[in-house]
Amino acid sequence: MTTTQHAYRPGPVRDRHRASVAARDQRPGALRRWSVRAPLLPALVFTILFTQLPFVGTLVVSFMEWNSLFPNERGFTGLSNYAKVLADTELRHTIVFTVQLTATVVVASMVLGLGLALLVNERFVGRGVVRSLLVLPFLVVPVAGALFWKHAILNPTYGLMNGTITAIWRVLGLDSPPQPDLLSTAPLLGIALSLIWRWTPFMMLILLAGLQSRPPEVMEAAAVDGAGAWTSFRYMTLPHMRRYLELGGLFGSIYLVQEFDAIFMLTAGGLGTTNLPYAVYKTFYLANDYGLASALGVVVVAGTFVIAMFTLRVLLSLFKDSAR
Repeated sequence: MTTTQHAYRPGPVRDRHRASVAARDQRPGALRRWSVRAPLLPALVFTILFTQLPFVGTLVVSFMEWNSLFPNERGFTGLSNYAKVLADTELRHTIVFTVQLTATVVVASMVLGLGLALLVNERFVGRGVVRSLLVLPFLVVPVAGALFWKHAILNPTYGLMNGTITAIWRVLGLDSPPQPDLLSTAPLLGIALSLIWRWTPFMMLILLAGLQSRPPEVMEAAAVDGAGAWTSFRYMTLPHMRRYLELGGLFGSIYLVQEFDAIFMLTAGGLGTTNLPYAVYKTFYLANDYGLASALGVVVVAGTFVIAMFTLRVLLSLFKDSAR
């Protein structure tokens, strides 16, 4: 019996371990927290170096007069670059066009995405295939998607849109069908259609996840109590979808403010379709004005934040109105 008790008696190594644990638990709270977070410091330093330092560099250059065509005239210029951005009529139009394009595409893609999500959330034969096909536009390379819309759909000579109009005119027995050139007469609409086609699947996926997370027993109870489809949607589904709609609007605003591929491929910034990212490209690579381009880049970041917050505010007001 004595031998057994001696076998389970804590030895010197175990005693030292317990003593170290007790001493560690008695350290100040701040020191204990730092010891836990210390392994995360390399990741934090890496994130700062590769995400924040480039923006800080851009911010510094935005306060400089720096044009590669005049290397000897480089120097600090204060807020003059930002004054040029706000005072230049073309750049002001660029900001307005960016807001119009972003708002149009976000609202339209969210409405269409919600409609498609409601449809594919129901059970029917081939639902999986339909869902996969609806997601495909978002998986297409943005440049390829823009070229597809420019040549296969919107081309005034052989595009699908004008071909469909011609076929309808012939069926109706009418002569001289209209052949609109949408990218020339309504470039904002043409660009918006291509972006809505690409971003609607993204919104559909987010909103479909929200629809599938609804408690089924609550919806069944509402149906038993006599709630119609519209009543259930307005007072139960829509409030439940609030966070998903906000998420879709936030991500859509952030990414669409930075849209470059569609502008470059469809209109090359012509006909008043230059948005902020394309203006940065033209100022940096064509005008070689690094200071002004950096100021525009900072404006893009600020504009992204403002438009995202505006989108969230609009969505919040819509939900408040629907709850009344």
